[in-house]
Amino acid sequence: MTPDSPPTAKKPSIVLTVGSKVRVRSASSDEEALLSNGVFRGLVSVGGDNSLALELDDSVKEEKGRIRLIPLNALLSLDVIEAAKPEEEKRADSTSASAGYFR
Repeated sequence: MTPDSPPTAKKPSIVLTVGSKVRVRSASSDEEALLSNGVFRGLVSVGGDNSLALELDDSVKEEKGRIRLIPLNALLSLDVIEAAKPEEEKRADSTSASAGYFR
């Protein structure tokens, strides 16, 4: 890096956060991939296999609100349409009910 070159901005790390709107392509029994659009609700472990939990949107009317579990080994691609901000870590306040116990 030379003194004349602009400083490189550090890119933020990519994190899939609960509440993000996503589009997922996954393997299916047909020749074509299964396309799922919705909101990422978290990771679920079923029988030792991890899956993405996706609350489907209204792109298919009969499926709106349904939770689809997509095994990670069936995942072909995941597009983050709108990333949700990560929730702040909730810490205990000194004004909590349990704090009054030790006076």
